[in-house]
Amino acid sequence: MSEGESTESAGADAHVEDEGAAITELAKRRGFFFGSNEAYGGVAGFYTFGPQGAALKRNVESSWRDCFTVRLGNEEIEAPTIAPEPVFEASGHLDGFDDMLVECPECGESHRADHLIEDNTDIEEAESIPIPEVESLIAEHDLHCPNCGAELSGQAVEEFNLMFETSIGPGSGQPGYLRPETAQGIFVEFPRLKEYARNKLPFGVTQIGRAYRNEISPRKGIVRTREFTQAELEQFVDPEADEPPLDDVRDVHVRLYPATEQEAEDGEYVETTVGEAVDDGVIASDWVGYFLGVAQGWYEAIGVDTDRFRFRQHLSGERAHYASDCWDAESELDGVPVSEADGPADGDWNEIAGFAYRSDYDLSKHAEHSDESFTVFRQYDEPKTVDRPVVEPDMSQLGPEFGGTAADIADALQTLAAEDPDAFVDADEVEVEVDGEQYRVDADLANFRWEEQTEAGVHVTPHVVEPSFGVDRTVYTVISHALERDVVADEKRTYMAFEPSVAPTAVGVFPLLSNDEELVSLANEVVDDLRTAGLSVTYDDSGNIGRRYRRQDEVGTPFCVTVDQEGIEGDGPDTVTVRERDSTAQLRIPVPRLAEELSGVVTGSRTFDELRTEYEAVE
Repeated sequence: MSEGESTESAGADAHVEDEGAAITELAKRRGFFFGSNEAYGGVAGFYTFGPQGAALKRNVESSWRDCFTVRLGNEEIEAPTIAPEPVFEASGHLDGFDDMLVECPECGESHRADHLIEDNTDIEEAESIPIPEVESLIAEHDLHCPNCGAELSGQAVEEFNLMFETSIGPGSGQPGYLRPETAQGIFVEFPRLKEYARNKLPFGVTQIGRAYRNEISPRKGIVRTREFTQAELEQFVDPEADEPPLDDVRDVHVRLYPATEQEAEDGEYVETTVGEAVDDGVIASDWVGYFLGVAQGWYEAIGVDTDRFRFRQHLSGERAHYASDCWDAESELDGVPVSEADGPADGDWNEIAGFAYRSDYDLSKHAEHSDESFTVFRQYDEPKTVDRPVVEPDMSQLGPEFGGTAADIADALQTLAAEDPDAFVDADEVEVEVDGEQYRVDADLANFRWEEQTEAGVHVTPHVVEPSFGVDRTVYTVISHALERDVVADEKRTYMAFEPSVAPTAVGVFPLLSNDEELVSLANEVVDDLRTAGLSVTYDDSGNIGRRYRRQDEVGTPFCVTVDQEGIEGDGPDTVTVRERDSTAQLRIPVPRLAEELSGVVTGSRTFDELRTEYEAVE
């Protein structure tokens, strides 16, 4: 069973210098991913996951679900991918979900202006730069259209909303939008979800599903697309009472790139632990720090190269106005390890997840725009007597003075008293806003006073901590970081060093000779046994054994089982040869033990090195 008996195709052996081109070529040839609808010319930003890619993506999703849903004790939902317009009015997506667009005056091609700057200057993060400054940078650096080469200096940079609009129902119907994130499906359903959580904080809700953004210039294969999969956790917490189990991840090592280091002339990474970073204030939110620690462990488990991985803090211009702290998990995709880089700016760094403390922004917005309650009642250990501001508007005078708006003004006075009672103190008039208009009301008509009240508890609008993962980008990272090349038996080899737990196929089974009925029969029995044990298995009897090994190496199958004549001879149980992908080491294992042993290695309960101490090596 020498691996030097044959060579794989020229396409497999050819070393492609450009890492991105190599991944794209391999992904298309071996069925990881490829452009959709190519029979009709295709449309940029849409990709189909082939058999290998779909399996890899499914395994990454399952691993994420196990980590962030099952092990953290959270619940999972599945919401529709289309929502009516009011949802996105409340969330702010209709007004503020924009990217910067610049259009070529010659060919009419649209480009993301911030990406042009990042690709052609030393500026790392141009998304946070104001539009007038972006226009100046385009002129200063004499940027040209990547499509036709025309000059872009002087062209207007405009905001472009990324939402996909649709119509719900026949005819003009009801306006709706394809969701740009899975989060809103969780936030909108909070009034019901809190009941399932027995109205007790903290609790978390996860969702894995498709999202849609009408990207101006999709690029890098499945890294930036118009349809993609997100895995998100919304953790609802009482900001005054709930603390994360930080000790669970306190000693986890993380590589941080804080905003202060990004803004420094020769800023560097902060190599630290989660506990130290939270204690020192480098990570402002202990909840965000906790989830960074959990994520670090998960990324390592699925095969992300920790020497090509970091957490980068958002600069002030990037961070959403409602987020007090936000970090991105970023992976390097050009093959430049941190140890070989000149500094943090070196390499092709890409966001693959975001970790944000969103405060009560989302639930407050939906409460404001809907008729539902987005609060949770926190009961005191003992009733408390407190002074509360109270207004009792005199409707007999408000009505004649303000007509049909009087009731809304009365409600606005109630809200003002709760939020800013000082506005009524020693004031002749108070000002309130109704439907965008300002109204001045005689303070005496409000009948403001402080009243002693006994309360059993308080209604709390939960704060939200959100770890949000791009599944497609994570899959690309896993592929990029798993791509390896070496020489086996004097032959060049390309292989994908996937972790067994996420590899598209766990085991390849080969009868050494495809025309030997006894070998073929046993090979089929082995396939059935392994599948019954829950392992994904492929059967291959095409070509010589070296070619079959190379095919499985290139799609990342961690183990290959060969049924040969030697294994069925003798008085004992039948045996097979098990080959490990990375080392190409081979062991002879009895068939009755095979499923149990391989299941243990794939799930991580034992290692292949442990098997090497128990079973006979095959040269």
